[in-house]
Amino acid sequence: GGRRPPPHRPARAAAPPSRASSPSAPSSEAKRRRAAGRRPAMSVSCGLECVLCVGCVRWMWKRLTYIGAYDSETWPPASPDDFEPVPRICQIIMAVSDDLDNPKLMPATRGYTQIDGAGVHKRTTYDEVGTACPPYIVYVDRRRNEVVLAVRGLNLVRNADYKVLMDNKLGMQMFDGGYVHHGLLKAAQFILERETETLRELLRQQGPDCKLIFAGHSLGSGIAALMTVLVVNNRKAFGNIPRSHIRCYALAPARCMSLNLAVKYADVIYSIVLQDDFLPRTPTPLEYIFGSIFCLPCLLFLFCLRDTFKQDKKKFKDPRRLYAPGRMYHIVERKFCSCARYPPEVRTAIPVEGRFEHIVLSCSTTADHGIIWIERESALALEVRALVTACEP
Repeated sequence: GGRRPPPHRPARAAAPPSRASSPSAPSSEAKRRRAAGRRPAMSVSCGLECVLCVGCVRWMWKRLTYIGAYDSETWPPASPDDFEPVPRICQIIMAVSDDLDNPKLMPATRGYTQIDGAGVHKRTTYDEVGTACPPYIVYVDRRRNEVVLAVRGLNLVRNADYKVLMDNKLGMQMFDGGYVHHGLLKAAQFILERETETLRELLRQQGPDCKLIFAGHSLGSGIAALMTVLVVNNRKAFGNIPRSHIRCYALAPARCMSLNLAVKYADVIYSIVLQDDFLPRTPTPLEYIFGSIFCLPCLLFLFCLRDTFKQDKKKFKDPRRLYAPGRMYHIVERKFCSCARYPPEVRTAIPVEGRFEHIVLSCSTTADHGIIWIERESALALEVRALVTACEP
């Protein structure tokens, strides 16, 4: 009846020494010291990330809230007499590549109401001008006693127009104490060599009070502006025409001359910019802009980012930098945080410290470059101005 002895159990093997007790393993005190050493580095990196995020948000806010109207907010309103020819000039430029009787560019309900088909003296084609320049038109406005030479804008599917733009480098062409775009100057010289005799004869027929008007859109605006400069400096070849009888209308102007020349010829060259148009604001050479036209939004965004870190004073100090020519006319039709179009107003000035230096990131950046919109909004601006004048006591 006694108890049986417990069964025999084999002794357990001794447990291996723990890592904590291993002489090679770090102690808990060493871990705490190492973690404490990493905290300052982590704090610095987090602080830098916060600063970078705040800077990016601030940059995006300033860029996305910047509108084209800010460029001319201190400018006075333009005189209707000086701006009155703009809608008509737009129609003459569109007539270079359009049929006046069956218009495709102008709405059928409006048509070319301000020009007469009988006044078209000469209209060239791509076959006639080759790769030297875009096509142009010579138009005689007998009612207003004007001879107009208008050059069409860039044709995106024609390589010859790109070659004109590519023929330039920063500081490549000096002219009249400043710098101009080399390819556009060659195109201007080509047209004048062909048409000087024609223009001189038309001016003689129209009499001594006849005015000589040059006009162009986009690519053609730079050519027209440089033709004006050439004619002003060689007035004897055009029957000693007075400087006051020479005028140029550059629509959606390309940057084609240095700032000193842009100011010097402000009495004869008028540049018209619609709200957010990208071309007059693009501070890069034209050859890069149109070479990347199919990824233009990305390109404009990169330019905005680059200009953020570049001071305006450094940009203005470079005498080779090109600008939009002459006196500036800015058509303003949209307000902050609004895509709606308001009754347009026209402001004017002769800026002497840069002009349209900030690219506007908006949905209308490329649409405002179209000559159809410029024609429509300039005509509306004149109508609004006339109504305001009529309502004034």
